[in-house]
Amino acid sequence: MPTVLREAGYRLYFYSHEPNEPAHVHADKGGASVKIWLTPVSVAGSTGMVPRDLSEAVRLVREHRDALMEAWHGYFGAQG
Repeated sequence: MPTVLREAGYRLYFYSHEPNEPAHVHADKGGASVKIWLTPVSVAGSTGMVPRDLSEAVRLVREHRDALMEAWHGYFGAQG
């Protein structure tokens, strides 16, 4: 479960067992979690994340999307 970004109390990471899904990250903050697709940036699902934190997680993903895509392909290679 490689962490690819820590910012503003959020931890963005991949699960190593999800290479066959479209590129995405998971973002956790304060016990809540959200899964965000990278292309296009959109919420796949959320558990316990309040709307304000959800919006901030999406903003972070948009802001760092290129680096997150690079990290995804660097980790999963051609399979991801």
